[in-house]
Amino acid sequence: MKEFGGSMKIVGYQSGHDVSYCILEDGVPIIHEELERFLREKEPLGDGLEFALNNISDDELDEIKYFTEGNPFDRSGKYGPICSKEIPYSKMKNHVREKNGGHYIVSHHQSHASNAFFSSNHDDALIITIDGGGNEKQDWKDIHSEYSRSGLETSFTVWLGSGNKIQPLKIYNHTYINLGCFYQSITKQIYNLSIGHPYGFQGGTVMAMACMGNPDKEIPSWGGSYFDLFYGMLRGKNTRAGFDSRIHDNKLNDLRQLNGDYNKDEKELFDVAAGAQKALETRAREIITPYVEEYKPKNICLSGGVVLNSVMVGKMYDWYSDIEDIYVCPIPYDAGLAIGSAQYIYHQVMDKPRVKWSDNSSPYLGRTYDEKSVWSDLDKVSEKLKIKIVDDEVVARLLSVDNNVISVFGGGSESGRRALGNRSILADPRSPEMKDIINEKVKHRQWFRPFAPSITREDVKDWFEKDVDSPYMTAVIKFKEEVRDKVPAVVHFDGTARLQTVTENDNEWYYNFIKKFESISGVPIVLNTSFNDREPIVETPEHAINCFLRTNIDYLYFREYGILVSKVI
Repeated sequence: MKEFGGSMKIVGYQSGHDVSYCILEDGVPIIHEELERFLREKEPLGDGLEFALNNISDDELDEIKYFTEGNPFDRSGKYGPICSKEIPYSKMKNHVREKNGGHYIVSHHQSHASNAFFSSNHDDALIITIDGGGNEKQDWKDIHSEYSRSGLETSFTVWLGSGNKIQPLKIYNHTYINLGCFYQSITKQIYNLSIGHPYGFQGGTVMAMACMGNPDKEIPSWGGSYFDLFYGMLRGKNTRAGFDSRIHDNKLNDLRQLNGDYNKDEKELFDVAAGAQKALETRAREIITPYVEEYKPKNICLSGGVVLNSVMVGKMYDWYSDIEDIYVCPIPYDAGLAIGSAQYIYHQVMDKPRVKWSDNSSPYLGRTYDEKSVWSDLDKVSEKLKIKIVDDEVVARLLSVDNNVISVFGGGSESGRRALGNRSILADPRSPEMKDIINEKVKHRQWFRPFAPSITREDVKDWFEKDVDSPYMTAVIKFKEEVRDKVPAVVHFDGTARLQTVTENDNEWYYNFIKKFESISGVPIVLNTSFNDREPIVETPEHAINCFLRTNIDYLYFREYGILVSKVI
C-alpha cells in the first residue's frame, strides 16, 4: 500500500460488477484496484466495500474518514465470492461513526460525470456519459426525459462542468436511448460473444470487424440494410421509445435465424458489425450535437462503458472539429465509479478546489512489487527459465530483430482496460507478420483483431492525420497514408489505429524505451497489447510468469530490475 501524506482521504467503491475501490488523497486518486485482477476472472460479481476493507490495514484505515459508493445495490443479495452481506457495511459504519466521518451514496451517472470531468485538466467542459444503464437522483425529474417508464433509470446523460462543480442538463431515460444495451445485444445475440462474467465484454471484437464490412448491405430475406434495421431500433421504430432488449433481442435472434450462414460467411458478419457501428455513431451524434451547438464548449469530457468504443470517439474529432479536446478518462466503465463518487464528494459536496489530476497522478494506480518478490516467484519455476541481467538497450535491440515478442512488467499496474506500458506485450510494428504471430500464438484470438501503436507524443503529427492526445488509448485515428507501410503490424484494415500517446511525464521508462527503439529502427512506435491471454491483465509477478510460460512470448522483462527471462528449450 502506498504511503499517505495528505490531509483528507476518501475511500470510494463500486459493487456488483466491475468491482473496485480507490483511495482519494486531497482530491487525487493514489490507489485504484479491480477485483478481477486478483481473482483472475473477468468481471466477477462482488462487494466493493469488502474488497476495500480486505486490502486496507487497520493503521491505514485510521487515516480514512469518508466512504463513498458509486453504484448503490441491494446488500441483502449475494453478489459473488467475496460478499458477506452486512458485515463490511457494519464495519464501515462503526468506523465513520468513531471518526466523525460519513458514508455517501452518489448516483451512477453522477459518478461517471464526476470521473469524466474531475479527472481532466479542463476548467470548463461539456460532459457526456453513455452506458447500458444506471439509476439517478429522484430530485432530477424536472430534467429527465419525458419518455420515462421506469423511474430515473438512464443510460445517457449530459452535464456542464465548471471549476469544482458539475450540473446536469439532461437525463435521458434508458428506454428512450440505450446505446450500451444495443451494442451488448448485437454482441451477444448475433455473435454469441460474452458481455460479462466470466469472459468479459467482447464488444471490441464487433468494433474491430466493423471497418471491414458494408453497413448499407441489404439484409438477405429481410428488406432494407443492416444500418436501416439497427438505426430503426435505436430510433424506436415499432416501439414506444428507443432500443428495448426485451423486444429487440427477439428480432436479432430472428435475424440470425433467417441468415443461417452467419457462422460460415465471415463477410456477412463484417457487414452486420458495420451496420451496428454506423447506427451507434449516428444516434450518438444526433443526441450530442444540439448541446455542442447550444453551449459551444471548448472541451468535451466522456465517460461510461460505451465510450470504450474508440472508433466512435475518434470520429468525434471530425464531428466537432472546433472542439479543442475530447477527453476520455482512464477508467470510463463502471470500475471508475469508485473514483468518480469520491471526486464528487470532495469537490461538489465539500467544496474543495480542483486538483489537476494529470499533474499529480497517473493511470498507474495499482500495486508495485519489489525485487525480492520477483525473485521469489522466479525461483519457484527456475528449472523452466533462463535468466539474464540486462539493460533497456539490450531489450530494445531484441525487440527490433527476429519477430521477437517481449512482455514487460514494472511499476504500478495500470487502472482500466488498457495496458499502457507497465503490464504490456511489446513487438516490432515494422513486421508484416507480427499481427498474425501475436493473434495466433500469444493472444489466441481472431485473425482480424488489431494492435495498438504506442507513439511518442511529439511524433503524432508526422504519423497520424490528426494531432491528438490519447494517453489512455481511447481514440481511433487514421495513419497518414504515406507511412502506413512502415508499420503494418499496427495499421488496421481501414488505415486506422487506436493509439497511445506517450510523454516523459506520463511514463518516463516507457517514453525512453520507445526513443531507444527509434534510435535502432528509425520508428518512434512500438506495438503494444495487454499482457494477458483471454484473462484479466496480469497483476503480480507470479501472474506474469505463468502467462509467459503458457504462451509463445519470447521474453519476459522485469524492467525495474533488469531481469530478462526466456524459456529453457
